[in-house]
Amino acid sequence: MRITQKTLQRMCNSGEKIAALTCYDASFASLLENSGVDILLVGDSLGNVLQGEKTTLSVTLDDMIYHTKCVFQGSVKAFIMADMPFGTSQVSPQKTFENAVKLISSGASMVKIEGGSVMADTVRFLSQRGIPVCSHIGLMPQSVNMLGGYKVQGKSINQANQLLEDAVIMEKAGAGMLLMEAIPATLSRKITKKLTIPTIGIGAGVDCDAQVLVLYDILGIYSGKKSRFTKNYMDGARSINQAVENYVKEVKSKKFPKIENGF
Repeated sequence: MRITQKTLQRMCNSGEKIAALTCYDASFASLLENSGVDILLVGDSLGNVLQGEKTTLSVTLDDMIYHTKCVFQGSVKAFIMADMPFGTSQVSPQKTFENAVKLISSGASMVKIEGGSVMADTVRFLSQRGIPVCSHIGLMPQSVNMLGGYKVQGKSINQANQLLEDAVIMEKAGAGMLLMEAIPATLSRKITKKLTIPTIGIGAGVDCDAQVLVLYDILGIYSGKKSRFTKNYMDGARSINQAVENYVKEVKSKKFPKIENGF
């Protein structure tokens, strides 16, 4: 039986940590869910780890549809979330809905959209029409040119207050989950306590309801720059299965992320 949004909400309410990893194909979809991963994120990070690009900006909707279908075909249990790639949600709510429908029809249970309060009308439009949305705030890779690079967000008082406001607005607009990337752990803790929906952290401290990392990072096979919030779980593991199982165990037991993995 497949994990649903209600399942994840119950896990959040009961205090059970949620383990997520990026996934881009059928074989890994099966392996990851059988190793205990709750959420498979079909991330536009495929632009970096599969296509060899420096950013995620070149990833197309067709790319995301293809990989979402692959993950869905290989999965029977995990909750599948798919990124809305650059240029597909920064349009009218109606056009965003049309794009999101294609990802849901391909097997996604939820779409992830980058952006804070500026995306509130879009999130509301989608959620009112049956498209579950995870909002993504903090470091937003699709806005890397505006942010001046991959930098920690929310370090100043003004930035922190804005992110907290964005989080509250996104929940009120209908977002079913909130992902926070590369923000101070103290801020993510405050936001998580403020919201009722599950929060997902990547470089956002241990207090988030869920943790997500890029699959290729935890397997130590991505040749690009390593972020401090990642960890190579192949160290000491006898197989990929064991590496993923170790990741899941550390997330569930709150052993990951440690202080050195955050900001």
